[in-house]
Amino acid sequence: MKISVKSNDIEIIYRLNNSKAAKDLYAQMPLTIEVRPYSNNEIVFYPEKLDISDAPLAEGGAGILAYYAPWGDVVLFYGPFGVNGSLFELGKIVSGAENIENLSGTVTVTAC
Repeated sequence: MKISVKSNDIEIIYRLNNSKAAKDLYAQMPLTIEVRPYSNNEIVFYPEKLDISDAPLAEGGAGILAYYAPWGDVVLFYGPFGVNGSLFELGKIVSGAENIENLSGTVTVTAC
C-alpha cells in the first residue's frame, strides 16, 4: 500500500506497513485535509481514529509516517525524534522527503 500527499507542486509518497492502523488510514482515501507544522521536525494532520492494536512503535527519523494515538494525528517527520510509547509507525518515505517541511495548508492524500 502506498499513499501520495500532494500540495501545490509538492508530492510525497509513503509505503505503508501492514498494521491495522495503516490499513485504517488507507481505507480513508482520498482525504482533503489541513496540515500544520508542529515542533521543529514534523507536519501533522488529523484523520479519523486509527486502530493501533498491532502497530509497531515508531523509531528513526526523517521520512517516518506515524500516528500519535493520544491526539489522533498522523505525523510526517522531516527530522529526528525520540521513541514514545504512544507513537506508532504507519510507513516510510519512498520519495519526496526533502519536501515534507514545505507542506502547508490543504493537502490531498490519495492511494497510489
